[in-house]
Order: sequence, then C-alpha cells, then structure tokens
Amino acid sequence: QVQLVESGGGLVQAGGSLRLSCTVSGRTFSIYGMGWFRQAPGKEREFVASIRWSGDNTYYADSVKGRFTISRDNAKNTMYLQMNSPKPEDTGVYYCAVDRMPYELGRSGNYWWGQGTQVTVSS
Repeated sequence: QVQLVESGGGLVQAGGSLRLSCTVSGRTFSIYGMGWFRQAPGKEREFVASIRWSGDNTYYADSVKGRFTISRDNAKNTMYLQMNSPKPEDTGVYYCAVDRMPYELGRSGNYWWGQGTQVTVSS
C-alpha cells in the first residue's frame, strides 16, 4: 500500500516563501518519478513541477518557473516544493503525485496521489 502524506501548506503573504513536503511509504522511493499538481477553486487540477526518479531532471509549469523549486531527499523518502515569491494566483490545493511505474520522469499521467494540502497566498 502506497501512502503519500503532504505537509507544509498554509497561509502565506505574496512575496513570501513556503515549503511543501511529501513523504512516501510503501515503495522504494528512489526509483520513482514524482510531481506536484494543484487545483484552484472552480478549476481543473494542473501540473506544477516534476522530478525524474534519479533527481537529475526537473520540469516546471511556465507559471512557476523561476519561483518554485522541486527537489527530493531519497534518504528521507521525501519530496519538496520550495515556493518563493508566491502570488495570489498560486492559491489552491497542492497534491503530491508518484508515478505508478518506476524509472519515469514524474510526468507519466499515471499516479498515486496524496490527499492534498491547502496553500493560500494573500495579497
């Protein structure tokens, strides 16, 4: 049974910073690609960032490029999303996702999902 637990969400002022974490159990963490997605009220879930299973490639949505950084610590079975200079439009529920198949880029479209953590950016 794969479990993904997100943490670190909350209220942050625009221009501040916030770090989200996703801890995974039930799989050999180091061989799976992972990603972050978000869903704003009334909108569909969208891609934010992903990281290859090996950690040597990362991918970002244009809307967060240069402000957010995705990383992983295989020793802690944890993935992070460092959110710098967030904007009110970054508000939403942020979901952690793990590729169901190993050795992917974190963009397979076939994921295990976390329960989500709310991020609210005030102006």
